[in-house]
Amino acid sequence: MLWSSFAQASTFMPPQATKVAESVDNLYIFLLVISLIASVLVIAAMIYFVFKYRRKTDNDKTAYITHNVTAEFLWSFIPLVLFMVCFAWGWKVYHEIRTAPEDSYEIYVRGYKWGWDFEYSNGLVSPAELYVPVGKPVKLLMTSSDVIHSFFIPSFRIKQDVVPGRYSSLWFEVEKPGVYQVFCTEYCGTSHSGMLAKVHAVSEEEFDAFLSGKALEALSPVELGAKLYKTRNCNTCHSIDGSKIIGPTFMNSFGMQREFTDGSTAVVDENYLRESILNAQKKIVKGYPPSMPPYQGVLSDEDVKALIAYIKSLKE
Repeated sequence: MLWSSFAQASTFMPPQATKVAESVDNLYIFLLVISLIASVLVIAAMIYFVFKYRRKTDNDKTAYITHNVTAEFLWSFIPLVLFMVCFAWGWKVYHEIRTAPEDSYEIYVRGYKWGWDFEYSNGLVSPAELYVPVGKPVKLLMTSSDVIHSFFIPSFRIKQDVVPGRYSSLWFEVEKPGVYQVFCTEYCGTSHSGMLAKVHAVSEEEFDAFLSGKALEALSPVELGAKLYKTRNCNTCHSIDGSKIIGPTFMNSFGMQREFTDGSTAVVDENYLRESILNAQKKIVKGYPPSMPPYQGVLSDEDVKALIAYIKSLKE
């Protein structure tokens, strides 16, 4: 379709990855085109009348202009038709977005400050990385563990608020393999802009391999820790190059002495790191805000051990 081709070729629209994206773009371009045409007609008529009915001398009187029934009918009826077309088209697209097929594969999504967890039917949880099969409908059941977030995938043209204490849902069917960006579009605190995730659209064979856990078996503890450092959004608060951001840097941190806001001190060892990861508010490092959420019940023992191994490896 011409609209879709124009949208796909435009630099201001992300690549279309679903049929819903194509439907949204078609409606959007239609609205853009009729708005442009209407603006040109109105401005052109305004300029024409300015010159046609301008005063030529100081003695000119305002011309007596009678109404034109045909013109008045057309400039009311044509916009009405266009509005009704847009309404019907918009309702069709909305219904398409909101009505998930009965055979959709369900994935639970949990938003929190500041990350996303994705839980699959077999109990596997993948933080910040959503794996879905290409050509299969997927339904997301979403909730939040703290404040309101908003789950947005630009390439899919779908967005939905994620609210604590209730479930909201979205569905999509990816048409082509690839990696697509997820954003939070509801301001949720300090690291809102770093609340990112990736959608990995893979073949059904790759998706089955992911569900079986084979994709993670080859990772060493340090490699898994490096992966969790990014997927759990540790990188939004803790640098690995020695620079100071929201929280203390991980570089050369293992074995050093920490001073806390209550005046006490401790050496950064395995026990301290474990406590700081699972219950971050217990000991607040002097000079830093108490902004890190606790990860008790969020990270498994394997995840904690991997993060500790990664932090220990960060030496100059």
